[in-house]
Amino acid sequence: MIQRKTRWALAPWSVTDEENAKKLASHLSLPPLVAKLLVKRGFDELGTAERFLRGGVEHFHDPYLLRGMKEAVERIRQAAAHNEKIRIYGDYDADGVSSTSLLVHLFRALNYEFDYYIPHRALEGYGLNKKAIKLAADEGVRLIVTVDTGISAVDEIAYAAELGIDVVVTDHHEPPEQIPNACAVVNPKQENCEYPFKGLAGVGVAFKLAHALLERPPLEWADIASLGTIADLMPLKDENRILVRYGLERLRSQPSVGFRALAEAGGIELEAITSTGVAFGMAPRINAAGRLDHAKRAVELLTTEEYDNAILAAISLDSLNKERQRVVESIVKEAEQLWQMKTAEAEAAGIASPPVIVLAGEGWNVGVIGIVASKLLERNYKPVIILGIDEQTGMCKGSARSIEGFDLHAALTACDELLDHYGGHQAAAGMSLHRDRLQELEQRLGKLASEWLSADDWIPKTAVDLMCSVNEATLETIAELSQLEPFGMGNPSPRLLFQGAELADRRTIGKDSKHLKLSLGSGRPLLDGIGFSMGMLAEGLRPGSKVDVIGELSINEWNGQRKPQLQLHDMHFDPTVAMFPEREDFGKVYQQLKQLGQAKLSGLNERIAKQSGLSLVTIELMLDVFEELAFIERSNGMMTAASSPQKRDLATSERYRSAKEQYEASRMSVAGH
Repeated sequence: MIQRKTRWALAPWSVTDEENAKKLASHLSLPPLVAKLLVKRGFDELGTAERFLRGGVEHFHDPYLLRGMKEAVERIRQAAAHNEKIRIYGDYDADGVSSTSLLVHLFRALNYEFDYYIPHRALEGYGLNKKAIKLAADEGVRLIVTVDTGISAVDEIAYAAELGIDVVVTDHHEPPEQIPNACAVVNPKQENCEYPFKGLAGVGVAFKLAHALLERPPLEWADIASLGTIADLMPLKDENRILVRYGLERLRSQPSVGFRALAEAGGIELEAITSTGVAFGMAPRINAAGRLDHAKRAVELLTTEEYDNAILAAISLDSLNKERQRVVESIVKEAEQLWQMKTAEAEAAGIASPPVIVLAGEGWNVGVIGIVASKLLERNYKPVIILGIDEQTGMCKGSARSIEGFDLHAALTACDELLDHYGGHQAAAGMSLHRDRLQELEQRLGKLASEWLSADDWIPKTAVDLMCSVNEATLETIAELSQLEPFGMGNPSPRLLFQGAELADRRTIGKDSKHLKLSLGSGRPLLDGIGFSMGMLAEGLRPGSKVDVIGELSINEWNGQRKPQLQLHDMHFDPTVAMFPEREDFGKVYQQLKQLGQAKLSGLNERIAKQSGLSLVTIELMLDVFEELAFIERSNGMMTAASSPQKRDLATSERYRSAKEQYEASRMSVAGH
């Protein structure tokens, strides 16, 4: 037996869903699988589905629907008219870098007098700070335009006003109860904002500001907007989907000097770049600047027009990213050792290991601890907090990642008296506190996790879009799945369940037989399945078996040949649970019996099983059903097929219904029940 590693949550499918999918397939000329996926993602009407698939620049929303946009544009234009110095104030992550870079391009195109400022992650921390504002005042700045930050900077913006500096805030983070008294605040999430899409990244809000100032969507910077949107894990729906699609097209066909250099330094093929390539190839290199050095290096790359400068900046970022990987690997190793020690101590004491992983170390780089937390969560599937300790002050800066069902922000709020600062949301958060309070924080969070989470919550869940047959996984259908791209948050690559797929063959591939290759289906063509790091499962499988697999479809191109391929995520195989036969299977077996007319019962089951490819258990069930329905008679060691049986539905057989119910009960767990 091969047990599934996760809980499989199969999305429900109704008769109405089926009807809507058929309409979409017919009117939009889509394969049934693509139409079904559209329905599952909420695009079950022709208008919404067509906009999702083919929406373009005409579907951008009016930027002036954003509350505060009119005031922001007026103040920026006033500054330009009076030659006031403007300072763009950004953030050090990829969204902040993208936002800053986009406004640099915008203000440069408009011939404004401006510069930009991004705080140092380790020395200044996130957001506006008074020291930076004082520096701006000393340097003659009269207007600060924030990007990807500022919505919580009440005191700092009041201080700027005292120094004679106006502030325009553009941000996308959750607004606090008190909004800063800036001359304009642009944030789609603020109260009384009528903007129809709330999921913009910081760079998305900057893009809308550029849209308003230029009086047209600035598609020439869609590549920068797509970088920040993807890197900040914003939902790829509505405007974000349009932005990212235009951005990817630009990266493929008209990449800027900076992106060309970044691709060259990182070994990224721009001609076929996808949102996944941006997320895992470009974003980490952009982020590395702010994590280990200063984010201005990344802004310089994205705003330079000189290739020599760009390639030097890109090589520098690639080097920083490699260093970041080494630092992360080192901290992960230390953190895992600390965690193993904690679990061993708990085992020795006869108690369960802590429900929440809280680990801290001196010298741990606070710029990468969020990545470390994500890696430990992936390995252990528990909420994780990783903290770097300042050896001199004893203060800790931490980053947290959570599992589904455990609200980090709510948990930290319940422990707020232990914390100096904290913020975040359900899945991720940051905090600072003194090392003397770490043990109590771990105990309090562990108690909350034990109270809030059920037994199932500690098992990872795999969301499954649809059940699919091997016959549906054709090259043509898989190619059409590209219409659903770009994939990412809010629009993940489809995960499909192939239930009861026949295993034609299996073998291991790769160094040390680390990976698993399956051939699924009967006859030709077969569907290849690739399971990375799943080679150890090969011995538990045998050809002819029925397996349940979850994976993502793609096209494998090798030596000029193109074949459908399934990247496996999870698998289940239980040789003791027979698959319930289809009505077509009943029909084929009955035709075999009719051709025989009469036959000895001894050896009959084995003979029919061999001819049909069905199991002995299944053949015995079928003979029971046929006998109950008077299609055959079994007596005196002989089977006799009725010459002119009365037509009767299989479902009228008590044996059929009972077996079907037992089978459905055995499959309940597949659907996540």
